[in-house]
Amino acid sequence: MSKIISHTSPFKFLLFLAAMLCSAAAGAQSNDFPKDTSYTIRSAAEKILKHHPSVRAIAPKLPKGVREQRNVVYAKTGDRSLHVDIFYPAKKRKKGYPGVLLIHGGGWRSGSKDMEVPMAQQLAAKGYVAVAVEYRLSLEAPYPAAVYDLKAAVRWMRAHAAEYRLDTTRMAAYGCSAGAQLASMLGATGGMARFEGSEGYQDHSSAVQAVLNIDGIVSFVHQEASAEGTAASQWLGGSRDEKWEVWKDASPLEYAGAGTPPFLFVNSSVPRFHAGRNDMVRLLDGLKIYNEVHTIPESPHSFWVVHPWFDQTLQYAADFLDKVF
Repeated sequence: MSKIISHTSPFKFLLFLAAMLCSAAAGAQSNDFPKDTSYTIRSAAEKILKHHPSVRAIAPKLPKGVREQRNVVYAKTGDRSLHVDIFYPAKKRKKGYPGVLLIHGGGWRSGSKDMEVPMAQQLAAKGYVAVAVEYRLSLEAPYPAAVYDLKAAVRWMRAHAAEYRLDTTRMAAYGCSAGAQLASMLGATGGMARFEGSEGYQDHSSAVQAVLNIDGIVSFVHQEASAEGTAASQWLGGSRDEKWEVWKDASPLEYAGAGTPPFLFVNSSVPRFHAGRNDMVRLLDGLKIYNEVHTIPESPHSFWVVHPWFDQTLQYAADFLDKVF
């Protein structure tokens, strides 16, 4: 190789090097999109610590008997790749394990799948195939792109069930804050073609059999949801007054009915994150659909990123999943 280079003109070599750099840049285009990294476990925990100095931030730790696969591509849209982190029990068994798709929060603008890794790891230790998912946020793509992505992730899980010993008949959507609104959308819009999108594995179902809503709204129509303000406006393409029909369209409560799966609500003591919850519970009760509501006294939003509230949330989630599955 050195002999060939020695006989190549400096100009031609520079052209060759430029071409290689352009090729590498093209291969990295899937990561070339606007990002807001302001919402993380650390930033959320630091905010909570100001008023609750005795809590401590959660951290990822792979439990014994749990296997993992990180940054696996589950879908592509254009040149953009979307990824999941998968945690699943190492022990083989004839009957598959139930699945849980974990959806991070961050006002539909910030956050990352890393925020759900600690919960995914612990649920896997309790006998679940737990998948922390990346999805497109408002700086990259407006509503309903995130819904399309997440339904594609559920379909991907079903398509790869054999690899992770997944029972495709028992799958749940778990979400925190904005992720909880999205998890609720997955539960309430099962079977609705217009929310499926065009991403991969269209021959598999995106339906979920349970929803775990951790302090997220289920209605943008309710007055409490007006406090979502700028964050929701960026995602929904305008303010509540400007885009009322879109705000209504993104409200899981609008689609809830006889086919809605069991729901778990775990809420902070902050009323704005309860928007639509009580009406959803009344509807589910009227249809005799199992649901649970737990409001943690004196807890702030993002309580799930610190101990001991993380442990309490994990217990509520595991108990609910064990009950419905």
